[in-house]
Amino acid sequence: MPETSAPPDEPVTAGALPAPPGPPRSGTASGQDDGPDAGPDSEPGAGTAAPVRDPRLAAERVLPLRHPWRWVLTAVVVVLVAQFLHGLVSNPFYQWSRFSYWFFRPVVLDGLLITLEVAALSAVAGLIGGIVLALCRLSPNPVLRSASWVYIWLLRSVPLIVVLLFLYNFSALYRTLSLGIPFGPAFFRFDESHLATDLVVAVVGLSLNEAAYAAEVVRSGVLSVDQGQHEAASALGLPPGFRFRRIVFPQALRVIVPTYVNQLIGLVKSTSLVFYVSLLDLFGTVQSLGSTYPGDVVPLLLVATFWYIVLTSAVSVVQFYVERHYSRGALRTVPPTPLQKLRAGIRSARARIAIGAGI
Repeated sequence: MPETSAPPDEPVTAGALPAPPGPPRSGTASGQDDGPDAGPDSEPGAGTAAPVRDPRLAAERVLPLRHPWRWVLTAVVVVLVAQFLHGLVSNPFYQWSRFSYWFFRPVVLDGLLITLEVAALSAVAGLIGGIVLALCRLSPNPVLRSASWVYIWLLRSVPLIVVLLFLYNFSALYRTLSLGIPFGPAFFRFDESHLATDLVVAVVGLSLNEAAYAAEVVRSGVLSVDQGQHEAASALGLPPGFRFRRIVFPQALRVIVPTYVNQLIGLVKSTSLVFYVSLLDLFGTVQSLGSTYPGDVVPLLLVATFWYIVLTSAVSVVQFYVERHYSRGALRTVPPTPLQKLRAGIRSARARIAIGAGI
């Protein structure tokens, strides 16, 4: 049978009385709380139970996780470093007085300038050649792609010292070089022995070797850029050259810079090989002085070591700031500088001392 509703004038039973409109009451008349549904604005004591704290838990201290092996390894490292420093100071064979004598000698500084010149020219030429080779590797043209692949494969397979010695003896294969039509007349001719000086041979050899490695670094950086960036630039109708210079390459530098700086550090140390093509750079000068002054071989080697450390450290500092510059679009906050880290460490130490002192 269909249910019939009560007439409007009949009273409704007490058990079915609906809840009145408005906010619910915070508790019952007996003082019981409403449970987890009680609102955050309810007054304390009205429907909320005060948290009960165990005095034994409040008195206990939370102990950090112990790392015993970390302390053992730290002690071993500290002992080894202390022994190494003690050997540097106490061993008379290092002859630190002779080291200070040779460190700023004009002949050593002249070799250092040649090292800087060769490294700078080779780095610029190698990077330009690497960019060109990387674009050829990414080109749809099969001739350019194959030629660049063969060049990179060949130069990465041959040791650098072999490349330098081959270029140094290049005049034995080709006494004159000419520019003109293949199998036809030549427009320009010049003597290779007059053109290929020791500095030119060193820079060309290092640049050819550096370009092969820089090409793979640049290519990996370009491939790391999201494909959507290429598509968006194409949709805007930007020319390919402008698209590469202003959109793709700046984003690729975030990947290129760390790897290529490692290549630059290796390039600075590779300049020591130009001694074998009769160019007296820093290592060549130290080697010549060592043969002239046999008793100062170790101090002279220490002089070269320290100057190479200074050069590579300067390159590392430049790397940090270049990475920091190009990370602004990828990170929420840029990495702090060493000075900022030092200030933060001092503030943290002061805060810990104040907490320990109960200030």
